[in-house]
Amino acid sequence: MTTELYFIYDSHCPWSYATTPLVNALLEAHPDMSVHLLHSAHFIGTDSAGEEQMEEVARLSGLKFGRDHIRYVNSPKSSIKTANLMGWMQSKQPQKLLPALNALQKAHFIEGNPLDTKHDFTDIIEKFKLSPSNKVFKDELSSDAEYVLEDIAEIQQMIGTTAFPALIMTLDDQAIFIDHSQYLSDPQAVVAAVAKDIDALNQ
Repeated sequence: MTTELYFIYDSHCPWSYATTPLVNALLEAHPDMSVHLLHSAHFIGTDSAGEEQMEEVARLSGLKFGRDHIRYVNSPKSSIKTANLMGWMQSKQPQKLLPALNALQKAHFIEGNPLDTKHDFTDIIEKFKLSPSNKVFKDELSSDAEYVLEDIAEIQQMIGTTAFPALIMTLDDQAIFIDHSQYLSDPQAVVAAVAKDIDALNQ
C-alpha cells in the first residue's frame, strides 16, 4: 500500500505553524510515507494573520510565540521567498523539506525572523547545506513555486475547499481528509485517529 500525506500551508500562517507538529507525528508513525509540503504563498506583503489569530492559535495549541514575533505580529508579511525556497527544495532536495519547514517556522514565530530578504535565510541555508539559485530570493514567485500552486489547485478542487492549512492522507486510491483543528493541542491524537480511519478503509 502506498501512503502519502499532503500538507497545504503557508510558512507565515500561525495555524500552519500549529499544524506542522501533526505532520511530524504522522511521519514518525508512518516512516515509509511520502510527505508533500505545498506552500500556498498566501502572504504577499500586504497583510498579516494578526494578533487575534496568533493568540487563538496559542490558546488552542499551547505553542509559544517569541517576543520579537509578537512585537511585529500586525505588520504585513511576505512568504514569497519562503515559497520559492520550498519549491526549489521540492525539486532538488525533498528529503530536507520537513526539517527545513520546522526550522523556518521556529525562526519566524519564535525568533521573529521575517524571512523576507536573502540574508534572513542564511542560517537555514547553512544548517541544511542548501545552494539555492538567486531566483529564489526575488520578490515574485518562481516557476517551482508556481508548479506547487498548480498542485494545490488540483487538491483543493478534489476536497472542495480553498481553506488552509489542509491535511490529506492517501492510501493507494483512497483519501482521508484530516481535520487538523481537532488535534492542535495533542499531535499524538491525530496518529490514533488516522489509524482508525485506515482500519475502516481496510475492512
